[in-house]
Amino acid sequence: MPLTRRERQIAQLVAEGLSNREIAARLVIAPRTAEAHVQHILAKLGFHSRAQIAAWVVERRTADG
Repeated sequence: MPLTRRERQIAQLVAEGLSNREIAARLVIAPRTAEAHVQHILAKLGFHSRAQIAAWVVERRTADG
């Protein structure tokens, strides 16, 4: 299942090393909303950690050029 635009944005921020609280502040959303987005990303991609999300972002960036 593909990620939404917002989920891709959150994934990028996870890859930058931001915490849910930092992501929330950056995007002006509630920390709980940021956490929910991260959980949706993990579920959609079948991952178990933020590190896997970060690696996925790097792989996509490399593959896209």
